[in-house]
Amino acid sequence: MGAPFLADLPEVGNSVGAIMSPKKKMKAGVASDPLWLERLNYFESRQDALVQTIRSFVEIESPSDNKQAVDRMGAFLAGTFEAIGGKATIHRAEEYGDNLQIDFPGDDKQKPVLLLGHFDTVYPLGTLAKMPCNVEKDRLLGPGVLDMKAGIALMLYAIEGLKAWHGKLPRPVTVFLVSDEEVGSYSSREITMSLARQSAAVLVLEPAAGRGAVKTARKGVGEYFLTAHGVSSHAGLDPGKGHSAIVELAHQITALWKLNDLKQGVSVNPGVLRGGTRTNVVAAEAVVEIDVRIKSAKQAKGLDRKLRSLKPHDKHCKLTMEGGINRMPMERTPGVAALYEKSKGIAHQIDWKLGEAAVGGGSDGNFTAGIGIPTLDGMGAVGDGAHAIHENIVISELPRRALLLAGMIESA
Repeated sequence: MGAPFLADLPEVGNSVGAIMSPKKKMKAGVASDPLWLERLNYFESRQDALVQTIRSFVEIESPSDNKQAVDRMGAFLAGTFEAIGGKATIHRAEEYGDNLQIDFPGDDKQKPVLLLGHFDTVYPLGTLAKMPCNVEKDRLLGPGVLDMKAGIALMLYAIEGLKAWHGKLPRPVTVFLVSDEEVGSYSSREITMSLARQSAAVLVLEPAAGRGAVKTARKGVGEYFLTAHGVSSHAGLDPGKGHSAIVELAHQITALWKLNDLKQGVSVNPGVLRGGTRTNVVAAEAVVEIDVRIKSAKQAKGLDRKLRSLKPHDKHCKLTMEGGINRMPMERTPGVAALYEKSKGIAHQIDWKLGEAAVGGGSDGNFTAGIGIPTLDGMGAVGDGAHAIHENIVISELPRRALLLAGMIESA
């Protein structure tokens, strides 16, 4: 990659130049178009630099709940994208990190494509000390490497590749990098949807599914808080005068579990329980946090109604329900399916059979698909262990992921 900042990046500890690439794994002569094979060669020649760039991103820790750390990462990314011709705009946020928009000019005859991602991670400051970023064979490991700092680097290299091939971008490109995706995207979602409405399509650089499939459907995600209000009393002197909020909540959790309908893609998980003050006090209050997943938007209203219709088992107790659906489902609409067909066609040019997947987790792509903008998710790196101590990406998959993204920017 020709951007001047790359010369200052730290060297990767292990050599990655000899790692076998997807191109070398193909049978000789099967590529149907020499142009695409040449483009793949372009990204393969930059594989080492791409790994170094990803590593530089990973080594700037950016936990969602530390605004100063996230803003440090955002400032670094702003400079990185401006070094290849982007114009950065900072969207200030108070509670979370500032959100970053970078605009790249191109042929104005076409609407822009929105490249969507996030630079916050789930890992607290200091994680790098016990989970260092390093190369092991064909894997790059580190906190946030898969989810999703590698995806941000793919944006960078795909844009520069297009500029190298065309002299300028074939269309305008908007990059929007969110600071709070891992904690609900509350400061960024309205900006995300506004930018999506101005775009022809949205490409989400979240990790690929499985061995490399793009994501054409995601479940909707909700978070509810059910509070039981009981009557406290001394557990030894007056146990009969108390009405336990914990016991009430135990009955309600059983009722919540019965709302699961896995065949229809509906899951209800009472995941966190809090209640009581001391063992010798009948609990006056208890709360359960509930994770909800739905497959289609039409399921949202019915499930919400059922959750809010729960009745106390003990007439002396009261129930309050708060929360709701945070992200509506990303459904496989005709617009989403059309983007997948285009991506599959690009992959075919290098004899790559690109799959699609429907997944249970949500992303900011749920917001854009939910307002009717064609969205293709899972365009990022291939790897394993998101949010886990072994989080990693497959290095040899990076060139063709960059190629796929560049092709989709051209054709979406």
